Amino acid sequence: MARGTVRYWAAARAAAGVAEEPFEADNLDDLVAEITERHGASDLPVVLGRSSFLVDGRPAGIRDRRAVALPEGATVEVLPPFAGG
Repeated sequence: MARGTVRYWAAARAAAGVAEEPFEADNLDDLVAEITERHGASDLPVVLGRSSFLVDGRPAGIRDRRAVALPEGATVEVLPPFAGG
């Protein structure tokens, strides 16, 4: 199981109540499940459903989250939709 850091931006940060935290997960789907369970009483699960993800600076895109492997030491960024452009 890979260990890394998940970073929350904008509404995700507000919902999680932290800017970043450690994780242990093999793939993006497992990570989303882990942080959903950890912050289930907050708005974070809803925000995660609308967010995009970067893994070590690379977009996960619309791929199946189970297919997005997380390497040891990965940084996963949670990017909710932003207003403006």
